[in-house]
Parts: sequence; C-alpha cells; structure tokens
Amino acid sequence: MAAIPYVSGHGLLDGRTAVVTAAAGAGIGGATARRFLEEGARVVIGDAHVRRTKEAVERLADEFGAERVHGTPCDVTDEPQVQALFELAERQHGRLDIVVNNAGLGGTAELADMTDEQWDRVIDVTLNGTFRCTRAALRRLRATGSGGVVVNNASVLGWRAQRGQAHYAAAKAGVMALTRCAALEAAPHGIRINAVAPSLALHPHLAKVTSADVLDELTAREAFGRPAEPWEIANVIVFLASGYSSYMTGETVSVSSQHA
Repeated sequence: MAAIPYVSGHGLLDGRTAVVTAAAGAGIGGATARRFLEEGARVVIGDAHVRRTKEAVERLADEFGAERVHGTPCDVTDEPQVQALFELAERQHGRLDIVVNNAGLGGTAELADMTDEQWDRVIDVTLNGTFRCTRAALRRLRATGSGGVVVNNASVLGWRAQRGQAHYAAAKAGVMALTRCAALEAAPHGIRINAVAPSLALHPHLAKVTSADVLDELTAREAFGRPAEPWEIANVIVFLASGYSSYMTGETVSVSSQHA
C-alpha cells in the first residue's frame, strides 16, 4: 500500500490556545500538539514524564517558536498538577480555547486475575483524569463566556470487547458517557465537547509494550491492513477543535477502519 501523504496546515486554529495532556511522547498526544501548531494554535502540553516534557517543549519551540509552545509536568491523577497546567496556559497566553484530554493508561489482565490496584490505576488515569481536566476546562471556559472546545480521547474498546481489557474498556466507555453528559451541560455556554475513538494507532511505546502477535492480530482486523498513524487521529481532533465542527457536540467519532 502506498504511503499516506501527510496533510499540511491550513490555519484552522489560528490564534487559539490549546492545552493537550499526555503530549510529550510519540503517540496521539504528541501528534496532536504538532498538528495544532501547524494549524496556527499556541499549545501548552502536559505530561507525567518530566524529562520528556522538557525535551518536547524544547523541540517544538525550536521549530514553531518559543512564544507558541509551553509545557509543564502534569499527572492527571493529581489535582494540583492539573490546576498548574491550566494556570500556565492562562498565564502565558491570557486565554484558553481548546482542551484535548489525551492522557490514558492501558494494560492487560483478565478480570479474574486483576488486582484492585490494576483496576484503580487505569480508571484513575483514563477516566478520572479526563474528568479532572474537563472540569478544570469548563470552570475556566464558562467564566470567560467566549465558548470553547474539549476533545476527549476514547477508544473503540468503549464499544467493543477484547479479552484482558475490562478495566481499559470500562474507562473508555466512561469517557464516552462523560463526553455526552458534559456536552449537554456545556452547550448553553457555547462550549462543545466531543471525543475520538481510535482503534489501533501504532507508535514506539505501544510497539514496546505489546507483543508482536497481538499487534499482528489487531492489524489484521483493520480494513486497510495497517494501523493508523498517530497524526491521522490528530487530524480528526483538529477537525473537532475547529470551526468546521461547530454544530457537533456530545459525539464520539470512530477513527477506525476496524471491521470486526
């Protein structure tokens, strides 16, 4: 199959300020931060990895300008760190327009063998972290009265079943439900809340923690016979953050060619 051409920026987010969580790596968060910058946004990234956050900010600042890129370590299970991330965006740019809740944690364990700690950790990062950041976003966006956008990263496992993924699937289904309910509450304030649901977006960390057999099995389910590139998911997040989706809220958009 021919290489998929990378889509260049078209100024869809010119002048807007975005917070993106778990954005210092090579996955969907990092791809989203880059695509937002390419579309003209100012970006504040948060990530639980201190060194990686610093390196990502420096790398993006060299490419897009230090005035457009800031970041701080942010563990979304820690409320003071969540507040610090949003305060940084307001302090550096004087406004907040877009929040992308990308932070999530996976793992594989069958339910009968799963510990409370395994369950709690996945739920706390993936679902509770999305709650904390969405709450922080809504409090600020409502106060400004200028509207805004929240995009959550869900997963097709919020709809579909996979062995060993009960905790992750439950968390992602919760993200979808949170998205729908929060969207109704936010709509009177001109704030839109949507989600994306990827299936398989391959990046180095996923390849490192997932066996080749499992990756081959998941890839075989994809109609295109390949995983998505992280930037292909980020493109849909750009769409949901932009004015092109102005009449969409409470929706979860499947970014998947998975047919079974």
